[in-house]
Amino acid sequence: MPAYQNNKVIYVELPSGSKAEIALFGSTVTSWVVDNKERIFVSKEARRDGSKAIRGGIPICFPIFGTKEIIRLPQHGFARSSYWEYLGVITDNNKEVSVRLGLMDTQLSSEVRKVWPHSFRLVYTNEGEDTFEFNILLHTYFRVPDVSRVQIQGLISSEYIDKTAGSIQELEKNDKVTISQEVDRVYKKVQDHLLLEIGDGSCIIIEKSNLRDTVVWNPWIEKAQYINDLVNDEYKNMVCVEPGSVAEWVKLAGGQTWAGGQSLTIR
Repeated sequence: MPAYQNNKVIYVELPSGSKAEIALFGSTVTSWVVDNKERIFVSKEARRDGSKAIRGGIPICFPIFGTKEIIRLPQHGFARSSYWEYLGVITDNNKEVSVRLGLMDTQLSSEVRKVWPHSFRLVYTNEGEDTFEFNILLHTYFRVPDVSRVQIQGLISSEYIDKTAGSIQELEKNDKVTISQEVDRVYKKVQDHLLLEIGDGSCIIIEKSNLRDTVVWNPWIEKAQYINDLVNDEYKNMVCVEPGSVAEWVKLAGGQTWAGGQSLTIR
């Protein structure tokens, strides 16, 4: 079988040998193995019991990014900390296997429904007649051998919000962005093609669709000490390059649908 479910995890395998694992909790991709090498970072301290969002992988931040005083939801919303439903395989051929997971408003707790009363179905379809606004982010953690050797291409000339410097606005002047300290930036209106040079001779091509922005994050030494589900020195082996639409709200009217995503390719 190209995909099967066991103990609330979906296992996907291609004839090429590439493999992936997706936790139903948060619909979080927790493993992506290509050429016998793990490409996704998940902390050794990550909790997999549903008590909190999984530290690492590719969780989905929805309907907010960060925290919002006007919407009192958990940080990054409820999608990454809710159990999704496995809806089965939708594509199965020699080159591709696609599976579908779903989350509806009826699956949320009564406490969350009080704060977020809108009717919806993910993949991001407004099922009701009301209009709502949301943020969406694919909070992608990549595993790297040494974060100080990472280079990210495709961000030059983009404005960004530097959250480590009081959210001041800056303009990216570097063709290749590197990591040598804490980085927490929201790049706005970024091109759809990005290149992540891992530092071991391989690259990951990131193609995003209908996601305007890109977040780049690494907690570095000091902040890593205060993240209780991250081993202190694990910041060295991770970098987050996260396509999303978070600098501005996405507005969805009643009966409308919205779709966005990313495609990752090893080169």
